Amino acid sequence: DDLDRDRYRPEYVQDIFDTLDFMEIGFNMGPKNLHEFEQEWSQIHRMNTYMEALDEIRDRKLVFACDCTRKKIQQLDSSGYYLGHCQVRNIPLERNETCWRMDTFDTDFIKVNTYSEGIKSYTLPEDSAFFIVRKKDKLPAYQLTSVLDDVTYGVDLIVRGNDLFGSTLGQLILAQGLELDSFQQATFHHHPLLKGPKNKKLSKSEGATSIQFLRNEGKNPADVYRILGEMLGANEPIKNFEEFKGFLVL
Repeated sequence: DDLDRDRYRPEYVQDIFDTLDFMEIGFNMGPKNLHEFEQEWSQIHRMNTYMEALDEIRDRKLVFACDCTRKKIQQLDSSGYYLGHCQVRNIPLERNETCWRMDTFDTDFIKVNTYSEGIKSYTLPEDSAFFIVRKKDKLPAYQLTSVLDDVTYGVDLIVRGNDLFGSTLGQLILAQGLELDSFQQATFHHHPLLKGPKNKKLSKSEGATSIQFLRNEGKNPADVYRILGEMLGANEPIKNFEEFKGFLVL
């Protein structure tokens, strides 16, 4: 996800490749280095696909325009959730400084093909309702680009943390609206989150639990896998990626 060019940093992408190499995790599809990523795999190369999907979303009348700020949303509801305030305001979709939100008001049960329990049905939680598909800068938003990227590359197993379950439900609504069957048929697995000090969710890149920090401290891959095993409650020390995968399967 690199469409937000103000936040994009090449060194962050390079750290992903460095970490995969350090942890001895191989893969057979995708870029092998920063140069390949920027030249062939960056989301900027799929912008036409995203914009065509936004046109289709507009033509199918799946969205409404919203000009609410975060402050206004908080004022409208103390939960901080956006509950569809602009749905009936009929703001023109092309007005400046407006985003497009998916109209999820009449959403029924959403079927999810889960990895461990088969097909199950869920309702969209309030904190995921009326999600944004086009931002105020007129660029496609994460939920849209994520779905289209998975469809483009034929992804059929999607693994995420439990904290992104609402995003999965929203993306399935979007895929249904765009008739993207392959995404609706994909298998999803949402795993518990590893917690660090003070029971806080671990960051990918910051603090004493980041792999970059551990690398710089002189830890080797076996040290990192041992730490992961301890966090996961493994009875025996985990020393490498194969043992790590074996533990997860069990």
